[in-house]
Amino acid sequence: MAFEHQRAAALRILQSIELGSLSSPELFNLIEEADPTLVYLIFTWLRVRYRSDPAAEGVIGRMVELCKRYPSVTAQVKEGQADSVVEWFEDEYAYGDLDAQAFVALVVDKLES
Repeated sequence: MAFEHQRAAALRILQSIELGSLSSPELFNLIEEADPTLVYLIFTWLRVRYRSDPAAEGVIGRMVELCKRYPSVTAQVKEGQADSVVEWFEDEYAYGDLDAQAFVALVVDKLES
């Protein structure tokens, strides 16, 4: 049950950044509760995914705004980058190979194991 809750929370963060469906304070509250490694991986997945997408301006803009408005998000991302799970993921997978649901499931399962 904990895995399902964590997956749902992670997917909500990712989709809220993608779609702009939550305000910055609401999104910050979700991110603040999340594992820093998960936040780093979500931000990186979004950057890679939207690198050449027409929607990139909105998605990347929301991440930038969030980091400017809440500097602790930037610190959380930097902290997460140093985790060995990031190295594992980047050695085994490419960010562009997985859709949002598969990505979140894989990462949450690894973090929770």
